[in-house]
Amino acid sequence: MIICALCMVGCQPKQQNSVPLTSGIDTANLDFSADPKVDFYQYACGGWMKNNPLKDEYARFGSFDQLGENNKERLQQLIRDLSEGENAPGSIAQKIGDLYNMGMDSSTINQQGATPLQTELQQIANLKSKTDLTGQLVQMGLCGDYPLLAIFGEADPKDSKMTIAWLYQNGLGIGDRDYYLEQDQTFKGYRESYVKMLSEMFDLSGYSQISNFKGKEKAMAEQVLAFETCLAEISMPKEILRDPEKTYNMKTIDELQTLIPALDLKSYLTGLGLKDLKTVNAATLSYFEKLNTVIEKTDWQTLKNYLAAQTIIGAANFLSDDFSNAKFDFYGRVLSGKKEQQPRWKRVLQVVEGSLGEAMGKMYVEKYFPAADKQRMLNLVENLRFALSERVKKNTWMTDITKRQAIDKLATFRVKIGYPDKWRDFSGLDIHADSYYANVQRASIFNTRYALDKIGKPVDPDEWHMTPQTVNAYYNPTTNEICFPAGILQPPFFNPAADDAANYGAIGVVIGHEMTHGFDDQGCKFDKEGNMNNWWLPADSAAFNQRTKILLDWFNKIEVLQVDGKPLYANGQFTLGENIADNGGLNISFEAMQKALREGKVNKEKMDNFTPEQRFFLAYALVWAGNVRDSEIIRRTKEDPHSLGKWRVDGTLPHVTPFLEAFDIKEGDPMFLAPEQRAEIW
Repeated sequence: MIICALCMVGCQPKQQNSVPLTSGIDTANLDFSADPKVDFYQYACGGWMKNNPLKDEYARFGSFDQLGENNKERLQQLIRDLSEGENAPGSIAQKIGDLYNMGMDSSTINQQGATPLQTELQQIANLKSKTDLTGQLVQMGLCGDYPLLAIFGEADPKDSKMTIAWLYQNGLGIGDRDYYLEQDQTFKGYRESYVKMLSEMFDLSGYSQISNFKGKEKAMAEQVLAFETCLAEISMPKEILRDPEKTYNMKTIDELQTLIPALDLKSYLTGLGLKDLKTVNAATLSYFEKLNTVIEKTDWQTLKNYLAAQTIIGAANFLSDDFSNAKFDFYGRVLSGKKEQQPRWKRVLQVVEGSLGEAMGKMYVEKYFPAADKQRMLNLVENLRFALSERVKKNTWMTDITKRQAIDKLATFRVKIGYPDKWRDFSGLDIHADSYYANVQRASIFNTRYALDKIGKPVDPDEWHMTPQTVNAYYNPTTNEICFPAGILQPPFFNPAADDAANYGAIGVVIGHEMTHGFDDQGCKFDKEGNMNNWWLPADSAAFNQRTKILLDWFNKIEVLQVDGKPLYANGQFTLGENIADNGGLNISFEAMQKALREGKVNKEKMDNFTPEQRFFLAYALVWAGNVRDSEIIRRTKEDPHSLGKWRVDGTLPHVTPFLEAFDIKEGDPMFLAPEQRAEIW
């Protein structure tokens, strides 16, 4: 099948004036004292890391974060313009401006203290027995808080055109289950700090007094920790959660009710506006099979304390400084290693984005994303699509039958660039002048209802799952789409003033990365229609698994940190999909660049003393430049399916033969990997 009728073109037209294109490589970002054959990450990024030391407000600061900071400043100015003007009641400008102004009014927020939360806490304290548990879960769920279990609407993996209800394990206050189960001193310290935070929250909020346990806050917190540990013990591990086949368990409501008689599921669903729901995908089925026992063996007061803890933690950032500081001390200082909170304007901006993100995105693209950039990106996407198609045709480990299926799937990729073609309606959201927290709650209820209302309806193929200002990209297997928001289409990812070798190494690899997700260890289980369907012949699956296992085993051996005198290794299984996508993205984009070179659309001469091949890999590495604190290394290793920035460079590039050739890396060099040890997949 012919994938694309377009010729390979550069990602931006040649300039017609006298201004020459730059190399796209700022040599100040490099560390020439390092040897690229020993530590390419340090060589390519050492100057950047030296020039961008970690500020106290960050646990990690890298190229992504730097671009995100620039976008925040743009958004802040847009909001200031709104918040300082006279806006029509009910207009988007009024909603954004008023919510931002209330969040910035720290004096009023501090005066209110815990008052905005008192009604909810009193309601929890007044609960009489476990028969009241379901009703309380409904009230919290309507606000987007889901203790014990979460429900949301997503496509049916086996009927991707329809949105179904998914039920998922939820409610661990610290985060990943490992934080509760690991017995090293570091993790014991995390749990002790969590108890300290909960104790302070129970006191600050007045909940311990309301519930007649004043002075017993630590005991209450320890009970909550013990309960959450029970939840952690029955929670499915993150490695298993990556498998779409193991998280597809369709059950009738009656079948699920027999597993969790402690909850009235029909009442729960009715309260959430899902009265007519008959079936649900119990994604974390083994968790639900054990949840009832945990609920039954836990005393009622502990369950109430747990619900109160979840409520207070969720509200803390919208209450007085005492609350936000207590929350930051644990989640910021202890878990991530940050030394100070971000300025209030950044925190409030994040809340406004979370409430009215797409409305802000519309304003953002109108001012900062010209239409020409969208067309330029569409051209580059087609270049990468063509390159991946050619690589599939030439690969030696797939049968022709499966190759045709892969090419068919690639041809049907839906491409989204910059911003949606239609914008979400926020007319139903009201912002009033009562309290910051009350308005955040209204926004949460509005967005929760919007999300739940999708269940039982056809999937909207035009919906975006990121806002236009987001510095990121994604692939969605059930819609078979790749999406690149406007926020990422800037340097260091996309630089219209640079020769295309660097652009192929940066945004080109990002495009190739997202395309490869359609064929990673998860995406490969979905066909071109977005349905979970095995389109592989057994021999092809075996060959694919053999090749991906090379990456899995390789990353499992990477030591990312010493914790309590013992090595902490990367998680090759958890990060496998992203590592496959990095590997594929590099190979696909490099091939696209080579074709552009042959066609004279990339400068074949050295620029800043680097060949186009070298500029390609230097630009790729700079995307992952960053400084990170040890606590954040632990957190990301436990919770993030992406490898750490250093290892997306030094762990990935030894498998990419053109990289070794570009920098003349030979056997005996630390960055060298023998051909038979390299993972060659896409």
